[in-house]
Amino acid sequence: MIESRPVSTGETGSPLDWISEELASLDQEGLRRQRRVVEPLPEGRCRIDGRTLWNFAGNDYLGLAADPRVVEASRDAAAELGSGARASAAVSGRTPVHAKLERRIAEWKHVEGAVLFPSGYAANLGTIPALAGEGDVVLCDRLNHASLVDGCRLSRARLRVYSHDDLDLVDRELTKAADARRRVIVTDSVFSMDGDLAPLAEIHGLATRHRAIVIVDEAHATGIYGPQGTGLVPELGLAEAGFICIGTLSKALGSQGGFVTGSRDLCDWLWNRARTQMYSTALTPAAAAAADRAIQILSENGSIAAAARSSAVRLRHALQERGYAVAGQIDCPIVPVLIGDIPRTMDLARTLEAAGYLVGAIRPPTVPRGTSRLRITVSAAHPPEALDGLCAVLSNASP
Repeated sequence: MIESRPVSTGETGSPLDWISEELASLDQEGLRRQRRVVEPLPEGRCRIDGRTLWNFAGNDYLGLAADPRVVEASRDAAAELGSGARASAAVSGRTPVHAKLERRIAEWKHVEGAVLFPSGYAANLGTIPALAGEGDVVLCDRLNHASLVDGCRLSRARLRVYSHDDLDLVDRELTKAADARRRVIVTDSVFSMDGDLAPLAEIHGLATRHRAIVIVDEAHATGIYGPQGTGLVPELGLAEAGFICIGTLSKALGSQGGFVTGSRDLCDWLWNRARTQMYSTALTPAAAAAADRAIQILSENGSIAAAARSSAVRLRHALQERGYAVAGQIDCPIVPVLIGDIPRTMDLARTLEAAGYLVGAIRPPTVPRGTSRLRITVSAAHPPEALDGLCAVLSNASP
């Protein structure tokens, strides 16, 4: 029998008192994030506190999350197989719907195989440590998503950080790492806060010269770039480069989950060694069926991303004409408006929301200090009048 004893907090109170102090510090700096309820609606809209707004803060780039065909596939799978997968894929959670989706992804990407993960974060966190470890060197772009950074750190490989506008540094680090067991370059293809593209062709050249592995996260390129939305790697003619490609089902595909594509041996290795895949309950059958239907839609209509990319070009030009500093690739649906100052960024976000436009107000630590920004994301679901209205509100606010 375990004896119960009273817990003493001592003279200084709870050992968690520091949390209140740190939260107060975040308040003072304008960095405290608040939870809120946002109800997604069709046609690029959402509802907050009873108000309907244009949603320029999500990643549903193609509007597929509300597509009736995708919703129907999700509903049918839930009715047939239940609401949850019940176990990890390695035990008993890989249903016929999951197996079908893996085949669909492999065929779509023209590779031998695919492995599903419960999220894109889990895909990155599990894949990198499965391929790199002690005795290896990992080079990580400083703008990479947090999940890639965390995967690199978790691998226990020697970590080197680089900027993708300084590939000479990558060359030097790979040269110094000639005796390492493995050399791995890890990069996003589209950087989520900058709308910038990685120099994948140049990275491929360095990797070939130094016999390095390249891991590319196509999260924000999937559905947007490449034939049938297969990603930036195929868009640049690098499908045969041997990159290990990671993707997400949670953004342009309108569902939930992550995946890795490559050779059968790679997929079998991840099946046996990627801990976030082995020890997590599989994504729901409904999510798998929704993603399968979304990919089918993309495969049948390869130009579906054209509307989002065209709107991104139009929005960038309009904001630049109004004096705003806008970063990123001209046709990328991620449109960062660089403000710099945290209070000014928050004021502009509140002004837009009051006028009926929800945008992301991005502050440190997500981006470096002094680079706070409005992260505006364009969807194919947004009609031209939504973009015009957003620009009109920003026109009345000085850059």
